Amino acid sequence: MAISFDKALGVHEDAMRFRGHRAAVLANNLANADTPNYKARDIDFQSALAEKMNPQNKAIELQTTHQSHREAQGLLVDDGGLKYRTPQQPSIDGNTVEEQVEHGQYMENSLAFQASFTFLNSKFKGLIGAIKGE
Repeated sequence: MAISFDKALGVHEDAMRFRGHRAAVLANNLANADTPNYKARDIDFQSALAEKMNPQNKAIELQTTHQSHREAQGLLVDDGGLKYRTPQQPSIDGNTVEEQVEHGQYMENSLAFQASFTFLNSKFKGLIGAIKGE
């Protein structure tokens, strides 16, 4: 009987991948805290999880209004779930990064990553125990 890692690990593998991507986005926000007109971005975990659980083809549907227009085929929307963050106190230079908020989100994301890692570790220990017949 073959072991299906997708069934055994569930969404936790994808959750770790998502948390790693979100850490990069939050680190990018922090790196650009002093860049004028930089807009802070973040990923909404709930929408990313819902998209992963119910994948759909997000093809862009374009309407041709002139006979010279061509059909867009194979064009997909893939923004990675990135959304702009609304600042609580906007800065004068147009930058929307709030360092305290970004640090807090980064720490929360790190804790969630560690929790997913710990859960996956226990899953792998269970699989090893099943393989050894323990």
